[in-house]
Amino acid sequence: MTGSGSSSIVDAHIHQWDPLETPRKFSVYAKLLRFLPIPLDLAMRFAPSRDTEFTADATAYTRPYLPANYRDDAGAAPVRAIVHVEAEWAGSGANPQAAETRWVASLPFGVDTPALGAIIGSADPAAPDFAALLDAHAAASPLFRGIRTMVAHHPDSGVRSYTPRPDALTNAAFLDGFATLAERGLSFEAWVYSGQIPEVTALARRYPEASIVLNHLGTPAGAFGPVGKRTGRTPGDRAALLARWREDLTELAEQPNVTAKVSGLMMPILGHPVPPRGQGTPVAELVTRVGPLLTHALDVFGADRLIWGSNFPVDRPITTLEGAVDTVTTALAGAGASVGDLQKVFHDNAVRVYRLDLDG
Repeated sequence: MTGSGSSSIVDAHIHQWDPLETPRKFSVYAKLLRFLPIPLDLAMRFAPSRDTEFTADATAYTRPYLPANYRDDAGAAPVRAIVHVEAEWAGSGANPQAAETRWVASLPFGVDTPALGAIIGSADPAAPDFAALLDAHAAASPLFRGIRTMVAHHPDSGVRSYTPRPDALTNAAFLDGFATLAERGLSFEAWVYSGQIPEVTALARRYPEASIVLNHLGTPAGAFGPVGKRTGRTPGDRAALLARWREDLTELAEQPNVTAKVSGLMMPILGHPVPPRGQGTPVAELVTRVGPLLTHALDVFGADRLIWGSNFPVDRPITTLEGAVDTVTTALAGAGASVGDLQKVFHDNAVRVYRLDLDG
């Protein structure tokens, strides 16, 4: 059995989707590829390089990823519960994002699959109907615990950005709306590229009462290899990128209202070499690659403010889910984490931050 130092695991970052039956931003491509009389790999040659570089393998985006699919991916990993994080719902009408929360809550979790512990919905504090959308999410499921806003923006146009606004975290409308989130005791999932980490720090200082969760340790795109047009092109570039990441993460960790997710470290956009489909990268190789990031995160955040998440199926082109657990476990243990520390990272901290009721 995969060892995490915990008798059970909360996977605090997964995505569930069905691009063929629910409205996703990638649904058009999924439906088109379903009927194209050519192999997926050939079709992907015509996709923008910033998309293919981010996904590495578009298979997961063209098919449903539902509780049974996650169960199969989890394998022997003792996952007790999951936290669903919004995944590019694209509905129309009033408060359309709340429909994703309702849909996720209706999925068959907890039978022969892990339980659904919490739902992180999609919402933008800058939107004029932000408060109404929070109400709609809460009405859709009692498991609603917070939001994620697509604010990841990279200055390299060859790296896929998820917003056209470089000031998505700092504009006045966003900051004003964020107060509503803080007042309601809901968490904010900050998925950013590493150059935006100082903006997350500023947000945490402005709203010290808000629970902010840094996704994927700030996604240092290009840390392990070249991506985009000019990111991580040389060893010197990568060393400078990681030096800035370390400094910025250290400053962010000084904000006590911030927790960091040790998730998404196997995303292709970090510059990982992509193994043949279905093979996965050896754990020892991944530990060598991501170990320094995990060591630094443990040093500055401590075991009480780190949460593990698989980021499946997004990370699947690089590793298996069990491989992801083993990689993080091995790296953190090598950095001095005790069995009790690993219990916090893989289970207890998620239960606390997301207020999970796993015995109800």
